[in-house]
Amino acid sequence: MSTMISFMSASNPHDHHEKASPLPGIPPQPTLQVPVSQAIRGYSPGKIPFSVEFMPPRDDAAQTRLWNAAEAFHDLGVSFASITYGAGGSTRERTMEVAQQLAAKPLTTLMHLTLVDHSAEELRAMLQDYARRGMTNVLALRGDPPGDPLGTWQPTPGGLNYASDLIELIRNTPECENFDIGIASFPEGHYRAEDLEQDTQVTLHKLRLGADYSITQMFFDVENYLRLRDRLAAADPVHGAKPVIPGLMPITSIRSVRRQMELAGGEVPVKILERLEKAAAGDEVANRDAVREVGIDITTEMSERLIAEGAPNLHFMTMNNVRATQDVLHNLGMAPAWGPGYGQDMVR
Repeated sequence: MSTMISFMSASNPHDHHEKASPLPGIPPQPTLQVPVSQAIRGYSPGKIPFSVEFMPPRDDAAQTRLWNAAEAFHDLGVSFASITYGAGGSTRERTMEVAQQLAAKPLTTLMHLTLVDHSAEELRAMLQDYARRGMTNVLALRGDPPGDPLGTWQPTPGGLNYASDLIELIRNTPECENFDIGIASFPEGHYRAEDLEQDTQVTLHKLRLGADYSITQMFFDVENYLRLRDRLAAADPVHGAKPVIPGLMPITSIRSVRRQMELAGGEVPVKILERLEKAAAGDEVANRDAVREVGIDITTEMSERLIAEGAPNLHFMTMNNVRATQDVLHNLGMAPAWGPGYGQDMVR
């Protein structure tokens, strides 16, 4: 398979058109991107729109894997792709490079942006640069403390303290008037929140300031997602009714899913761990295929429930791989099976 993305289509709804530059002295740019909040309401080849999260690649081999994944998900009809943000400068340049290349192909692309190690003026300059490049979808995040995601948060000197501050900065930057802003939401409540009520009010504050939707932290109990959605809508029928996109990570490893949830300040539900450990039969390495099969079944069951409950979109955290997410989509009737003669070649 080619490692170059070459899937422009004259009839594709994500195609770009020329638009006058929002900044003096900057030549015309491709159009503002399709807003994520609009992309999830558009045409979907499956029973529900789906999106994917990518990480910026750290080397050429990882970049090739990312391009292959982007091609496959484009062909499966992905609604948008988000690009995570490397703190401390570790992947920032690659984040922008990859995001701009994906957006130009075209894929509706969502840039994660955090406050970590940035002054307010640096953030404003970055946002103006996003506007110059036509990167108009931003996920506004505080970010994790460098070195210890669960450590004490310390704002950068001259920087901002909360994601809500970043939303205000975006909304008060003239070049960013067309930005579509997403935020994080937390089905079990943010681990730093006093209780679910405080977490609800913090989320609503960000939505009222101008966020257009939220994407949840990964979770493994659909009831927690539904209760989050209910709390927001009950507390504010206008802003609380904005889309809440569920964040899902297809389970392929007990060790990996435990680690991911630890970093997020959460835990894997006991019932799910019991199913996975039964499949592992005391040796996850020897029985990794059985663990993976059960993990894909769990994610499929969650997705089916979310679809039945009216979730607006399914957002898969892919780790830049295709197969696990495609397996879930196949189980949902939204993708061909993976295997010899299937997979990426089947959908191109």
